[in-house]
Amino acid sequence: MAGRRDVTGKREIGAPMTGRFRVPQIATGLSARLLLLTVVFVMLGELLIYMPSVANYWRSYLGERLSIAHLAALALEATPNYMVSPDLSRELLDHADAHLVVLFDPDGGRRFLAVTTPPAIDHMVDVESLSWSEVLRETFVTLTRGGNRVLRVIGPSPKNPSILVEVVFDEAPMREAMLAFSWNILELSLVISAMTAGLVFFALQWMMVRPVRRLTQAMTAFHEAPEDPSREIRPSRRRDEIGVAEKELLVMQRGLRAALMQKARLASLGGAMTRINHDLRNILATASLLSDRISQSSDPDVRRVAPTLISAIDRAVTLCVRTLDFARTNTPGVDVSAFRLGSFIEEVAAAAEAQGSSVNGQACRVWREVPDGLILRADRQQLDRVVTNLLSNAVQAGAHEIRIDAARRNGHVVIDVADDGPGLSDAARKSLFEPFAGSTRRGGSGLGLAIAREIMTAHGGTIDLVGTGPTGTVFRLTLPAEDA
Repeated sequence: MAGRRDVTGKREIGAPMTGRFRVPQIATGLSARLLLLTVVFVMLGELLIYMPSVANYWRSYLGERLSIAHLAALALEATPNYMVSPDLSRELLDHADAHLVVLFDPDGGRRFLAVTTPPAIDHMVDVESLSWSEVLRETFVTLTRGGNRVLRVIGPSPKNPSILVEVVFDEAPMREAMLAFSWNILELSLVISAMTAGLVFFALQWMMVRPVRRLTQAMTAFHEAPEDPSREIRPSRRRDEIGVAEKELLVMQRGLRAALMQKARLASLGGAMTRINHDLRNILATASLLSDRISQSSDPDVRRVAPTLISAIDRAVTLCVRTLDFARTNTPGVDVSAFRLGSFIEEVAAAAEAQGSSVNGQACRVWREVPDGLILRADRQQLDRVVTNLLSNAVQAGAHEIRIDAARRNGHVVIDVADDGPGLSDAARKSLFEPFAGSTRRGGSGLGLAIAREIMTAHGGTIDLVGTGPTGTVFRLTLPAEDA
């Protein structure tokens, strides 16, 4: 269904946005990302424990070679002179995979198991004196160094720690065993990663992803037709955060649907009111012309009531005009420029003093206290409407003195407008900024302060009633200050 648009070309609220937002599939959604992250994290954990594991294997391998060498050298105990034939020595050394085996007794004696002179030693390792960091270093060297070094390893026998064993052997078989161990770790890590990722995937899919997808689908369906009650989400019985989100989404959907229905009714009512006001203004214009002729009547009673009739008709015409302006106006456009606040206040204050003389028949003094050089960035014309409205309300309420104070505070320009009028009634304070309801004087339309608040909001500022009472009323305007 194509999205509905109004005459300005803007999309109406509630119009669907087909094809713009889609619920992601499993392969591109949270599920796939969680699966991938789980595999990556498990492999990272395995990588962190790989070096300690292979280093422990390296140390165990050396201990095993010492134990085998000790076992092979025990054949010397069966002979009177601790000597065996060359053939038996060669066979024992082949089983131990060594070039030379030496046993050091606690009393200082030594026994050799050798056939020929061993090859030159490339590196010696004292197992008993190695620290953990040295074990890691030796392991890394064994894995990364090419060739076949001849190692001389000395350490206590695992079978009898009181006997020191020395064995000379080639490094290549040990490297091959370590690489085979590494491949086993890799294969085991992949299996563990797959199993863990699968379990985490299905757990998160069941506990989080499916409910989140349900929330997403509910929001998408509601967006396509917010006026359709069947598009509401049906909350589950969950008591966790997702359950709370489902219930809050239902409350929001119902509230938004009610607001949209009310807005549609008000829009229809506003259109009808605009047409009625237009016709009523024409009728009142005709009545105003006739009332002018009535004021020229020779009958003194007619002339006496004519001013009251004319005033009532003028108020009705003004109300119609302001209602039409309010209905035609959206959020006020803001044309921001920098200007001196002092000169601006001088202009609006002079106009207010002139209005006071014509309305009350006596002078209305406007006192000004604005720092020199205070610069304000705002729409001068729109701000003029706001301040003039406040001053006009004060004058028409019967104020004789008005005071305007301006200052810069905490990155804002604050303008206080205080008068010595009779103050606002309780009814006026309750709905002060509501259209058609917040009039501050008898016969007012209640639109002036409502429009003033819209203008201040469009500037990123506020308008507030600071106080009111028998001694007067104070309004405060707050606007962002121009950067120094």
